[in-house]
Parts: sequence; C-alpha cells; structure tokens
Amino acid sequence: MGPAPNVVNSLTTKEDERLINAENLVMIQCVGCRNEDRNYCSRICCSESIKNALKLKELNPEMDIYILFRDMRTYGFKEDYYREAAGKGVRFIRYAPDEPPQVESGESDEGRPVLKVTVTDLILGKRLELDADLITLAAAVIPSSATKEVAELFKVTLSPDGFFKEAHVKLRPVEFGTDGVYLCGLAHYPKLIPETINQAYGAAGRILTLLSRDTVIASGSVCEVDVKKCMGCGACEKCRACMTCARRCPAEAIISAKNQIHVIDQEKCIKCGTCFEACPTKFGAVTKISGEPVPSPVPEGERTIVRKKKEVI
Repeated sequence: MGPAPNVVNSLTTKEDERLINAENLVMIQCVGCRNEDRNYCSRICCSESIKNALKLKELNPEMDIYILFRDMRTYGFKEDYYREAAGKGVRFIRYAPDEPPQVESGESDEGRPVLKVTVTDLILGKRLELDADLITLAAAVIPSSATKEVAELFKVTLSPDGFFKEAHVKLRPVEFGTDGVYLCGLAHYPKLIPETINQAYGAAGRILTLLSRDTVIASGSVCEVDVKKCMGCGACEKCRACMTCARRCPAEAIISAKNQIHVIDQEKCIKCGTCFEACPTKFGAVTKISGEPVPSPVPEGERTIVRKKKEVI
C-alpha cells in the first residue's frame, strides 16, 4: 500500500502521541530481516516491542494490542516481560515467513478509517482480519552506511552481513585482526544494551593491558632483506619502482628512498607477506624472525611513506 501516516517505526513509538489515544494497535515483527537479503535476527526488536506494549497498557489499559511475530525471542530474564504482557491482554499472533501480514486501507464497523491487517494464525489455522488505528514496524537493524569506509580506513574486516568482524569469536572477541583496533556495540552485530556494556568493558580492559606497559614489544616476525646472505648478484636492483607492493600493503609499511628502491618499515609491518606476493620480480623482500629491534634501513630524512593511492607523502 506504500507509505502511510498511520504506519510508524518502533523507534518513533515513544514520540508519537497518537499511540496513547489509539483503540487498536498492531506491531509487526521481523520487517526487513531474516530473509534472503538480511539473513540474521535483529535481536532487540521483540524485547523492545514488549516493553512498549507494557507501557501503553499502563497508560491506556483499554487499548487492544496485537504483536504479529515469526519467533518471539526475548533473551534471558526478558521472558518474564513476555509472560507479563500476555497476562495483561497483549495478544501474540504467529505468522509464517511465506505468509507475511497484508495491510490495506479500510473502514471499521463503526465507519471510521482504519488499516486492515490480514494474517494467518498458525495456532488457529485461520485467516484473521484486524482493525488497526496505528501499525508499528520492528524494522531490521542494519550496518551504518559508513561501515565500509571505516573498514578500509582502519584495515579491518566485515562479516557477510556488513557488520564489523572480530579476530576470533572466542579467543579475541573484542579485537580486530589489525593490531591496536578494538570493537564493541551494535557495530559488531545487533545486541542489547547490557551486552554492549559488557563488551565495552572487555574492550576497555584489553586496551588498558596495552596502555599499562611502559614499552610494547612488537612481534619479531618482520619482512626485511638479510644483508648477511646477500651475494651481490644485483637481483634486488630489478625493482621497477612500480609501487605494486606499496598499493597492496595493508599496513602502509612500504617506504621509498630517494633512489626509488622500496624498503619496509619494520615498525608497521604486520608480516602478512602481501608485498612479496605482489612484487612482479619476486625480489622485494624475504622473511626473518628476530627478537631484537631492527634499525631502519633508510635514514629518517631520506624516506617517504608510499600510500596506497599512488601519491608520495
């Protein structure tokens, strides 16, 4: 039926004064999620709808409230609110994914304009028609439009659903694969406020373990040229200064000296081996493991960092 003034989002429910005076309210869950486009549960919608229903019942006990759902997912102790809402007269109607509720304009038996909501109740096995003064939609929680841009900026990965992805779900749940970058909250995936707070505590604690040290020892595995094994064959001079390694380096650790021979900043190198694989001559770097600090191969005043966009800074 397209946009309608009597159809609102769950987030605007608290701001809409029409809800208090409504006689019939229908809440539709799982709008825009748990389908082919977004195959995940937004998790917060069911609890939020029940909370709103309880508050509206408190303000207007005579209001008829219907919650149309696929699966009622009230996590943890929030199941108590589900039972409380059912005890106060909130009606829960389950529908099938292949038969979502249908909404169209119409009139009530008293002749006032309403929205007609048609849905098949799986428990009764019957097609029901509900008159609604207002309809609230529990829309999907989706990633921010800037997520991809931020992921490219910090060199972090995204999940198939577009949320930020942790390094390891059990071993490093608040860290990215990129060192020094941490995550928590809805940017990770849809979650309730207590879960967000707990994850924020975890991220803050992980950061404090890093900041509490006077010195931080980086991993000894870096990419560099082993001068002791150099035979002077001139193979390293085959570097064409094509900047392929610099463009593909995820850590932007490729350094260009004034003679255009590229070397690697060990402080930034994350030992991924991308530069070696990207080098067309395969003479760009070798791997060495050492626990001692390695001096910079190029004096500070003679080096510039080659960025990924082909400009030299």
